Amino acid sequence: MAPFARTGITPNGLTVAGFALSVVAGLVLASGALVAGGLMVLLAGAFDMFDGALARVTDRKTTFGAFFDSTLDRYSEAVIFLGLQVAFLRAVEHDWMPWAGVILCYTIAIGSLMISYTRARAEGLNLDCEIGWLQRPERVIALGVGLLLPQLLLLAVLVALAIFTQITVIQRIAHVRRLTQGR
Repeated sequence: MAPFARTGITPNGLTVAGFALSVVAGLVLASGALVAGGLMVLLAGAFDMFDGALARVTDRKTTFGAFFDSTLDRYSEAVIFLGLQVAFLRAVEHDWMPWAGVILCYTIAIGSLMISYTRARAEGLNLDCEIGWLQRPERVIALGVGLLLPQLLLLAVLVALAIFTQITVIQRIAHVRRLTQGR
């Protein structure tokens, strides 16, 4: 983090840079360049992990920064999955695989949003809810690596993401249920 700290870039600036990289990744994916898009997803994900670390190292953690980062994280996931959906739709003829990709991307996007929502809603109720198998870093890494694989293996990764995002939401619901029983 020291190199970033010396540049004078703010944690929020790093958040915006990571989002911009996600937009580029989405555009690259939409063009059909899945491997290049996968590399961009991983690079954008690294920026997402650096902004919080920079805020801690430079003692610039703020409530707004945390809110801003989480908000742009959702938009980052949305533009990446939109780009991937466009890539699948461009390939649609009479093949089932592109449609499977579109449905899986939509399912993953909903799961990702619900993972964030359940945590945010629990925290709004003063409950800790940072649990679950597939939080954002795991989703970014799985997707980025999946995009580097042949299309059939990519679909297998998307199936896993679709299933495990929903399981993570269920884990959070169960966790909040346990925390609130008897209240």
